[in-house]
Amino acid sequence: MKKVGKIIGIVLGVVLLVILGVMAYVKFALPNVGDAPTLTIERTPERIARGEYLANHVTVCMDCHSTRDYSLFSAPLEPGTLGKGGELFNQEMGFPGSFTSKNITPAGIGSWTDGEIYRAVTTGVSRDGHAFFPVMPYPYYGKMSDEDVKSIVAYVRSLKPIENKPADSRADFPFNFILNTIPQKAEPSPMPDPKDELATGKYLVMIAGCVECHTQVEKGQIIKEKSFSGGREFKLPGGTLVTANITPDKETGIGSWTKEAFVSRFRTYADSTYKPHKVGANDFQTIMPWTMYGGMNEQDLGAIYTYLMSLKPIPNKVEKFTPNVAQR
Repeated sequence: MKKVGKIIGIVLGVVLLVILGVMAYVKFALPNVGDAPTLTIERTPERIARGEYLANHVTVCMDCHSTRDYSLFSAPLEPGTLGKGGELFNQEMGFPGSFTSKNITPAGIGSWTDGEIYRAVTTGVSRDGHAFFPVMPYPYYGKMSDEDVKSIVAYVRSLKPIENKPADSRADFPFNFILNTIPQKAEPSPMPDPKDELATGKYLVMIAGCVECHTQVEKGQIIKEKSFSGGREFKLPGGTLVTANITPDKETGIGSWTKEAFVSRFRTYADSTYKPHKVGANDFQTIMPWTMYGGMNEQDLGAIYTYLMSLKPIPNKVEKFTPNVAQR
């Protein structure tokens, strides 16, 4: 019996050493996406304009890196906060830790090289080598065209400096280990031919990360067979938001929508006469930044519609909002 016990002890010891070795590798050797590229990005007016369009209306970087006013419908950005960071994503919202968006104005990342910003956007790895939480959808940004990423970098460089030092992010155990495995090397896509509406729509939907919010998740991972069918829950102060089904299912998705209706749904929020209404404590609220996406041009919105209509229809009826008072 003593011999058996000794063998079991040795086996358990070896297993423990292997586990500790794997944990050490994940913690200290990852993420491994390579060094930041050596880049000097020319800040042409065309690049800055393209970057502004993307960062405010497609990839909506400014959505998380500014301050949103949740007292108004769709939580539009507060004037004078563009890029200052400080948006919090914590355990109360269902996240495995406390994650804070960073100040991306020149006051926050002005000392970073263009290559370091490029790597951060496309791989989710910070200047010092630590991994960002993928609430910043860098797995999708990493598939953006090289020129579009450079345009975003040029635009970020042009922002007005705002002095603000957001709190550091902290991942809970064991996600503080898992987080390091998420960043991957970027795989840039070529820019689609503007005349190819389907390819353009697919590209825009990808870099906007639409699938992340409009798909149910299991253990933090989207359920691929349910892509775009909605049903993902977000806990808000006034209730629980459930995202819409945007597959072309005619009964529960957008299959009965015309292109004109789809484009109009977004562009309404870009109309100069539109003013977001006040949202009460238990009124319907959404994290969907309508006023930002509404700034997309009609051609791009039409391309997105064309792509979404090419998807497999998935029946999934959702109740878009449940106020807290109804849960008591």
